Amino acid sequence: MTMVTKAVLLWIGSWLVGACCGYFVDDSKGLGRRFDGIGGLSGGGATSKLLVNYPEPQRSEILDFLFKPNFGASLQILKVEIGGDGQSTDGTESSHMHESWDENYQRGYEWWLMVEAKKRNPAIKLYGLSWAFPGWVGHGSGNPYKFPNDTATYIIKWILGAKRVYNLDIDYIGIWNERNYDIVYVETLKSMLQESGLGKIQVVVADGGWGVSKDVLKDPTFAAAVDIIGTHYPGTKTSNDSIKTNKPLWASEDYSTFNNNVGAGCWARILNQNYVNGFMTSTISWNLIASYYESLPYGRDGLMTAEEPWSGHYVVDNPIWVSAHTTQFANIGWNYLMHGYGVGHLDNGGSYVSLVSPDRKNFTMIIETMTHDHSVCIRPGLPPYKVVAQQAEFKLDGSLDGIQELHVWKTTLRYGGQLSNVFEREASIKPYLGMFTITLDPDQIYTLTTMVTGMKGSYSDPPPSKPFPLPYIDTYESYAEFSEAFNFAPQIGVWEVRKSSSPSHGMVNRQVLLSTPIRWCTKSQGTINIGGSNKWADVVVMTDVFIPSVNGSKGVFLSARVDRGGCDSDNAKGVFFMVYPNNNTFLVSTDFATKNVLKSGVLPKPFKLDTWYTLNLDVQGTDVFVFLDTTYLFHVNLPSNIKQGYVGYGTTSLGFADFDNLKIYSSGSVNESPRKDFNVEPDVLPLFEIHESQRL
Repeated sequence: MTMVTKAVLLWIGSWLVGACCGYFVDDSKGLGRRFDGIGGLSGGGATSKLLVNYPEPQRSEILDFLFKPNFGASLQILKVEIGGDGQSTDGTESSHMHESWDENYQRGYEWWLMVEAKKRNPAIKLYGLSWAFPGWVGHGSGNPYKFPNDTATYIIKWILGAKRVYNLDIDYIGIWNERNYDIVYVETLKSMLQESGLGKIQVVVADGGWGVSKDVLKDPTFAAAVDIIGTHYPGTKTSNDSIKTNKPLWASEDYSTFNNNVGAGCWARILNQNYVNGFMTSTISWNLIASYYESLPYGRDGLMTAEEPWSGHYVVDNPIWVSAHTTQFANIGWNYLMHGYGVGHLDNGGSYVSLVSPDRKNFTMIIETMTHDHSVCIRPGLPPYKVVAQQAEFKLDGSLDGIQELHVWKTTLRYGGQLSNVFEREASIKPYLGMFTITLDPDQIYTLTTMVTGMKGSYSDPPPSKPFPLPYIDTYESYAEFSEAFNFAPQIGVWEVRKSSSPSHGMVNRQVLLSTPIRWCTKSQGTINIGGSNKWADVVVMTDVFIPSVNGSKGVFLSARVDRGGCDSDNAKGVFFMVYPNNNTFLVSTDFATKNVLKSGVLPKPFKLDTWYTLNLDVQGTDVFVFLDTTYLFHVNLPSNIKQGYVGYGTTSLGFADFDNLKIYSSGSVNESPRKDFNVEPDVLPLFEIHESQRL
């Protein structure tokens, strides 16, 4: 008996008699499913809004941490919202076609983000999905499937616009986020993609649950139109029907967890176990980056945080480095090994996956030992389980038994204020006769790989965190037409910087939505755009307003202490000063829905269409002072429950309205309160204005 045979038999024998824990890793048993990559989702909605106007070099640094290969998260898929003019979680994103006759590819910021991702990683895959749709798509029915050819044409124009204007090739297209799919529409979309020369684009169905698998199995025509089955928040589990389809299975949206170390533990666990338990070959994080106001829904549920463009501060949260354990050492097109031969659960808690390159020349194994309480995701619930310290013994076989060295990268997540060690290079492992042993403690991630390309990228510390600055002024003069104003987040409605018909106003911030979109959430016919700080209490806010006589809104408003956004924007509380030109009236309400009116009446002078006015609110304690132009109108007392919140402005119905010269001050910085003449600037000079250097 040779020494090699003896060593192997001793290893197997010790395992069989109860020594913990031995695992075969063997590519000769066949390969598992193709690895399709790890990604992040921008949108669903407006989750990258505050990233756009970050100063340099911080903005480029952030993008490097997300997309640059072998630097940070090194993401392999970028999924974006196809803006549909409707609220889709943390804001609205503008459509490329507000109306059937309208087509514009300068709107929004997802184009910019895809371009930046491609600059850093030309191989990154791009994936588009709709949350809302413009109302014309359904001919006013509220159903995007009623006229499937029109909806497919709308999507195809987005794809063609991406290529024509930005030279972006879209790789994957979805149907309707977390809403019912329609078989006729899916088949129509697939057919029209092929007819348009876009047959390489893969259709992902249905960005919801696994139920679509039943229809795939029983309908061959539908099955031919579905390239990938994508589900959301699967809890690492799939269905038998889904496996029977032989389609690629994706967690096409997952994670959505606060990005502290528990969030990092969640991400580590599901990146492995989505394949171990569910055969899912791609996992995409909602969201890519927490670049939206933290008090909006699901604050800081991104892989990293960049929510202060005014300061340049950002945080490289640990989910970035959890991602790197996979993405820096396995590429799209690699294959997982078979379950039981490189993929599985550890005997004392945790999991491991192994992948090989197409030529079998490179190998990567990722091991995680996340404990239950330190890896709970936001959804679904996580049944109890235990993880304890363990020694794991691995035996490499097949073409892998010749591996002489495995490079090691290690993360240990710690809790209760203890410092974590993340994505650190450790001493290499040198297998002996294909065997090696590794000691695993709870809440660790290991990458063992033949790849030598790993890197923990870094930059000098970003600037310190600062609150939203006051005074704040935006005249909108330096923006490109059709772009969105910085730092404010539309919650209902769509705002674009446009040229005013008035030479004295130049560029203005215009609410442009005329028709009710096919909504993903919210029901209000009014619109609202918020910004600043949810901690603001005593502020003076003013803006010029203009309602045109053609397609104009029924009214406009200015607000302070707005307490919420997102899908609950309809129920926002605060102080809202609304004016209506049709009957020359006003009201002040403590809610956006105007159910709690504090004061209403007739304006002292006509409020005309096609005319500029200035709305002014001065809020101090429970006192609200209201002005129109330089005229002091009245004072009202606020109830004590309206304490603090964002500044906002908007319209009382859909329709055009222009806003210009937004100014926000702390009440204490104004010379006299209430000030009788708002045309006189305060002694305190503006500390923050939008400058040309911050433009895209």
